[in-house]
Amino acid sequence: EVQLVESGGGLVQAGGSLRLSCTASGFTFDDYAIGWFRQAPGKEREGVACISSSDGSTYYADSVKGRFTISSDNAKNTVYLQMNSLIPEDTAVYYCEAGPLYGLDPFEYDYWGQGTKVTVSS
Repeated sequence: EVQLVESGGGLVQAGGSLRLSCTASGFTFDDYAIGWFRQAPGKEREGVACISSSDGSTYYADSVKGRFTISSDNAKNTVYLQMNSLIPEDTAVYYCEAGPLYGLDPFEYDYWGQGTKVTVSS
């Protein structure tokens, strides 16, 4: 059974940092790209960052470039999202997704977790 479990969300003040984790099981981790996506209330899910588990290539949305860093520990089947300089607009439920293609389109991913909530107060 494929599982993606996110953790690390919470409440933080603007300017603060959080590190999200996504631990995967049930599939060959190295064969998949892992993406972080977020969905704010009333808005569509948007891509934040993605990483290719096979070669470590990364890609970021312009809105988080320079503030967020995605990384992978293949030995632990875990992908991290380090979020710095958080702003209220980053408030959303963050999901990790796994799929064979690398990119920020959430519909191109096959599996996703339950999400972890991030709230940034001003």
